[in-house]
Amino acid sequence: MNKYFYILLMAICCFSCGNSNETNKQEDQTVTKQEKPKKSPLEIKKELVAKGYKIIDYVDQNTKDTVLMQEYFMAFLKRGKNRSHSKKEADSLQRLHLDHLGKMYKLGYADISGPFGDLGEIRGVTIYNVPNIEMADSLANADPSVKAGRLEIEIHPWWAAKGFPLR
Repeated sequence: MNKYFYILLMAICCFSCGNSNETNKQEDQTVTKQEKPKKSPLEIKKELVAKGYKIIDYVDQNTKDTVLMQEYFMAFLKRGKNRSHSKKEADSLQRLHLDHLGKMYKLGYADISGPFGDLGEIRGVTIYNVPNIEMADSLANADPSVKAGRLEIEIHPWWAAKGFPLR
């Protein structure tokens, strides 16, 4: 019985040493990974202003944190005057429209896009994260569904706190 006890004890030691080494390796990797230092609101503001964005800042009275407000551009996609497309053409335009919006998001020009849940005159919205309304207008009007007259664009400046997530 002593023989089995020593074998079991040796096995436990070997496994625990092996696990410790794995744990140490994981800890070492975590320590060696350098996280980017978080930028201050002043640094973020300077970068955005240098790129032509309009920024307002204020101090939140509850948290005492500096909050940056950025001007975005909300593009309302409205029902266009040309709705005479065949089903095949309309389906093709819809695919091209979604590809365009995906490209805007991937390139960092649009932060969020989506349709409205009713069949009203305003079909959807895209929020452009660009420095000026001219650029937002140009990007929105490059949409194949807008070019085909199936959708029309109405753009408004819109201010939102920088970095606040949707809930």
